[in-house]
Amino acid sequence: MEFRTLDPPSSGRRIDVEDGRQIVPEDPIVPYLEGDGVGPEIWAAARAVLDAAVEKVFGGQRQVHWFEIFAGRKAHDRFQDWLPDETVEAIRHYRVALKGPLETPVDGSIRRLSVSLRQRLDLYASVRPIRWLEGVPSPIKHPEKLDLVLFRENTECLHAGLEWSATSDEAQGLVHHLNDTLETNVREGSALALHPSSAYGSKRLVRRAIQHALDRGRASVTLAHAGDVLKMTEGAFRDWGLELAREEFAASTISEADLREKYDGDRPDNKVVVKDRRIDALFQQVQLRPGEHSVVATTNLHADALFSTLIAQVGGLGGSANVGDEVALFETTHEPLSELAGQDQANPGSLILAGVMLLEHLGWHEAGRMVTNALQETLRQKRVTADLERQMSGATLVKCSEFAQAVVGNLGSND
Repeated sequence: MEFRTLDPPSSGRRIDVEDGRQIVPEDPIVPYLEGDGVGPEIWAAARAVLDAAVEKVFGGQRQVHWFEIFAGRKAHDRFQDWLPDETVEAIRHYRVALKGPLETPVDGSIRRLSVSLRQRLDLYASVRPIRWLEGVPSPIKHPEKLDLVLFRENTECLHAGLEWSATSDEAQGLVHHLNDTLETNVREGSALALHPSSAYGSKRLVRRAIQHALDRGRASVTLAHAGDVLKMTEGAFRDWGLELAREEFAASTISEADLREKYDGDRPDNKVVVKDRRIDALFQQVQLRPGEHSVVATTNLHADALFSTLIAQVGGLGGSANVGDEVALFETTHEPLSELAGQDQANPGSLILAGVMLLEHLGWHEAGRMVTNALQETLRQKRVTADLERQMSGATLVKCSEFAQAVVGNLGSND
């Protein structure tokens, strides 16, 4: 593929797909978005760790060929465009990308860039592993008990962006239609947002969540929703998810009722339990009894708040993937933190963990495990950046770049 404003590497090949199966070459081209604020610093740190792990595991037989693409402030400064079309096309063409934190103007002139990327590339599943790394300060007594993967539907619900201001003709027209035709009682002058929910969108997310649980040997998939209040949308998400489990995974899943009645609560090793929880109950359970839930699938109405709650319990470190049927975008959960830009102080751990997810997506699991183990060892040694050092007794304060060097030094130490 030829680009007008981008400069792809002269060597390397793109990931291919045949019969729905990903074909990864030994020299994949991987686009990356450096990001805004602290983005360049944490990107440089993450790249150093990922490249070193790939070299150590594969000895030069495999290599990532990085390809810089642009979005956010850097794209606006260069092209007067916050999200150039060629950036989206590059990700679609190469089928994968790694993204740092992006700045979006707060004046409401454009949609949040991360949301726009998900929508335009149909990255319908946000996948966020949440687990504690030993040594990371946590506000709870037993963070090690939380080991959960959150699947969020990315393209429907309120994140579809179908909303109208209170003064718009569209909102006023909808209010009149609702009140006059459907005999509702929406106040005049109301702003409105739509909550679309479809069987197609719900089922493909739940399908991916159940398949993930089966592939990774996880015990359960919990469908989280507000179906007691929003019966036709949130309730439908639950119903469609349960229906999919019965129709497509009957041989490998069981309901909670069957678990109690047929197996006396003792889950068979080859079965995934499909659970159903109201979102308010789940918020309590993941804090009081975190080990009861292994994979959670939910709408994006709840997922951001749930993720923020869970990631705080394990100390704040975690990466994220946005996945479609043929394209995957891996990203930090870090904000740009522009006030720290250029100071070499930011924690690159989240982007490193996003890079681990990228390596796993490529099928390079040995390199992914090596990075995770090295990161864990560095945290155990208490060689940490300022955000963690201020919370840890006896810790050694290091810069962002020095933290990366420490992780590289620990590669292979525990493998």
